[in-house]
Amino acid sequence: MYYESFGAGRPIFFLPSWGGDAGEGRDLHEPVFERRTGWRRIYVDPPGTGKSPADPTITNQDGMVSAIAALISEVAGAEPFALAGTSAGALHARGILKRNPAQVLGLLLRAPGIVIDRTRRTLPTDEHLLPSPARDRQHKYYDDAEELADVEFLGRIQRDPSTYGLSEDPSTHFDRPTLIVTGRQDTIAGYADAWPILDDYPRATYAVLDQEDHFLPGPGSELYRALVDDWLDRVEHLDA
Repeated sequence: MYYESFGAGRPIFFLPSWGGDAGEGRDLHEPVFERRTGWRRIYVDPPGTGKSPADPTITNQDGMVSAIAALISEVAGAEPFALAGTSAGALHARGILKRNPAQVLGLLLRAPGIVIDRTRRTLPTDEHLLPSPARDRQHKYYDDAEELADVEFLGRIQRDPSTYGLSEDPSTHFDRPTLIVTGRQDTIAGYADAWPILDDYPRATYAVLDQEDHFLPGPGSELYRALVDDWLDRVEHLDA
């Protein structure tokens, strides 16, 4: 499985959205680390995305989580690590956390996919979302990533909620620093469905960003990065 690694220190794994690759998370988060040392950042291409080939033995999200968890084990070994997941990557992060919570230093869920069945999601409208060149650039990452992805492999998993979701509820009590960031105008995953999981994370900051959709952050990148900075501060304080 392909990944990109930068810096040295505590490992932090960035897991992209469904069909996404390492590039978008790298370009968004690396500026945060220009003024922060002590972290090894690992940006992952899950199977069937970016430079990672599809794995025909993977037929559901359980298999996807197992593959990503194996990579994390290979890279981090027994060392504690942090997890950051976007959209479906947030589901993967929660699944990995449930398997091994003692090794996870902190959790970042960005525009998390919580309710798998699209027909059961609580979604807002985007009527108050203003056009933005920054948002257009963000969308382009996903368009470019889709061209590299194995759409047939990913589509077989995504089409059926029984295979697109995890077989076991990923909810678990986690009392280390957590950040949940949602978009007020996110018409794909929404923001409201993430609120009920908050009790699982007593050390969580929960943010709903106005003028942000599922591809956040667009115009509000400075605010998003400030929230990530605060989360990293809290993880470092706990790990000191």
